[in-house]
Amino acid sequence: MSDQQPVPVDEAPTPRTPHKGHEPDAGGSRTAQMLRDVTTGNFGVTVLAFVLALVIGGLLIIAVNKDVITAAGYIFAKPGDFFAAAWSTVSDAYAAMFRGAVFNYEATTAAKALKPITETMTVATPLIIAALGVAVGFRAGMFNIGAQGQVIMGAAIGGYVGFAWQLPPVLHLLLALLGGVLAGGVWAGIAGFLRARTGAHEVIVTIMLNYVALYLVAFLLTTSAFTRAGSNQPKSPGVKATAQLPLLLGDQFRLNAGFLVAILAAVFVWWLMTRSTWGFRFRAVGSNPHAARTAGMAVSSSFVLVMVVSGALTGLAGAVQILGTERALTGGIAGSIGFDAITVALLGRSKPLGIFLAGLLYAGLNVGGRTMEGATGTPINIVLVIQSLVVLFIAAPPLIRAIFRLPVPNPALVKGVSA
Repeated sequence: MSDQQPVPVDEAPTPRTPHKGHEPDAGGSRTAQMLRDVTTGNFGVTVLAFVLALVIGGLLIIAVNKDVITAAGYIFAKPGDFFAAAWSTVSDAYAAMFRGAVFNYEATTAAKALKPITETMTVATPLIIAALGVAVGFRAGMFNIGAQGQVIMGAAIGGYVGFAWQLPPVLHLLLALLGGVLAGGVWAGIAGFLRARTGAHEVIVTIMLNYVALYLVAFLLTTSAFTRAGSNQPKSPGVKATAQLPLLLGDQFRLNAGFLVAILAAVFVWWLMTRSTWGFRFRAVGSNPHAARTAGMAVSSSFVLVMVVSGALTGLAGAVQILGTERALTGGIAGSIGFDAITVALLGRSKPLGIFLAGLLYAGLNVGGRTMEGATGTPINIVLVIQSLVVLFIAAPPLIRAIFRLPVPNPALVKGVSA
């Protein structure tokens, strides 16, 4: 039997209540929680992924620089020379990239200083629009890998309306853009129809349609309807002035109204996927097609609609490219826009705002990379490595959290971000 006597209730110790105004723990915990949410949320992980990619890219720049390699030969005799050369190499390379992509602080005029950011915006415009189309498919459970073919077809039809038709200025531009939208929507709709009717996987079909579009445009450029008169090059006539997207900042910059179209497209996709009935159907089908079918939704027709909307946006990207930047149809009109759009959609987590920022980042790396190569001799392939690492790290948040020893994210925050 214990010799410890119970404490009477009226003599039991009472917890001390802290004096009002002396609650440092509450404020500190709120600050700590806010910092934790920022660092472990998607935005914080994205920033850390980008920083880590730049660090690894810097190591690669050091590894291929001749001056650094030379200094490494006598690193034990003069270690300062090696570290000075390494720092100078990396800082000069990234400074040149910044000058080429954002702001040229060495320029002698304001126009030259601002031209880099306008070039980034110009290159990002079709990327953003096409990535929005790819993201619509992703969020609906459809893998539209045929963005390249849809961009090509959008550019072909939009360009044909632009150089072959004679219409009043505003109407001509609108019909040319509409031509690109319809071409991309029909081209992607083929894959959606085959998926709904036959079960053919859209990845296979869209990849094959990429090749069909590529060789179809190559054939069209050999016909009289698509070939410039008096030219033996596979190039179409120039888009008429009435169908061209107007320049936003004058003739000294290439930035055109296509950038405004990209902003409107982002707003449209946000409204479509979060505020419309169609968007709810798309997301429901993408999350669980069996449950959506049980709830009375037409899953097969949703497959077709998703691909049509996705292709319409990527076709619009092709039309914007030819009507705003290229002004003529060539075999390489799409470049790698369709394939890069898939990367941008993944980088932006298939969200309109994320895609918009990811498109600017991706374009900035491309534009700045060319300046970096010309100014410092750094291989442009380093930029491709940085782009690939950014996508890799952002696609694997647990890896970033493990590298930086970040705590597990707040479940409420994750739920709010993923909603």
